[in-house]
Amino acid sequence: MMQMNQDELKALVGQAALQYVVEGELVGVGTGSTVNKFIDALVAMKGRVRGAVSSSNASTERLKAIGIPVFDANDVGEIAVYIDGADEIDPHGNMIKGGGAALTREKIVAAQSRRFVCIADESKQVPVLGRFPVPVEVIPMAAQRIVRQFAALGGKAKVRLKDGQPLVTDNGQHILDVSGLSISQPLEFESEVNQWPGVITVGVFAHQRAAVCLLGTAGGVKTLEF
Repeated sequence: MMQMNQDELKALVGQAALQYVVEGELVGVGTGSTVNKFIDALVAMKGRVRGAVSSSNASTERLKAIGIPVFDANDVGEIAVYIDGADEIDPHGNMIKGGGAALTREKIVAAQSRRFVCIADESKQVPVLGRFPVPVEVIPMAAQRIVRQFAALGGKAKVRLKDGQPLVTDNGQHILDVSGLSISQPLEFESEVNQWPGVITVGVFAHQRAAVCLLGTAGGVKTLEF
């Protein structure tokens, strides 16, 4: 069998995610390169879904470009399914997300959805979360104190930069990326860090973990249910 590149694997899982989209209902749409492939595939269901609730300005623009109506989360009730990628996923469906800096809105849409379907390639599968630096969206005035709090846990946090300046999220905040952690208790970790003053959201998704993960592998799409 011909070896597929990462781009082809992403397209494969993006296409596979269509089977989880509920006709006539809303679909929650995440952010990132794998999700872009899902949005490209979603054009086939145009007119058969009520519309989408998006987790970022970039995804909103892409959805509108293919003619899918985008609703504000405040204007709708429950969303049938949320489709999004992950930077890491463990054997229980807990994830690290936020490499694309949209973690807060991603968590909001996930919390509003009945089911989270994660789409990723097999390189994202890990036994324990933490190899990928954990993104944390923070209020800028709290950033250095939060850096010190992570240092006390053995983590090394640094402000994410873009063009030499702190990256500003869609919410007008900054991101810390925290390396050196091994997160064996994701639920407890997420609960603790979310309570630190100045933290908007930590990029550990344990309270909003995946129900299903579609993994792109050399042998095709592997479905994991949690």
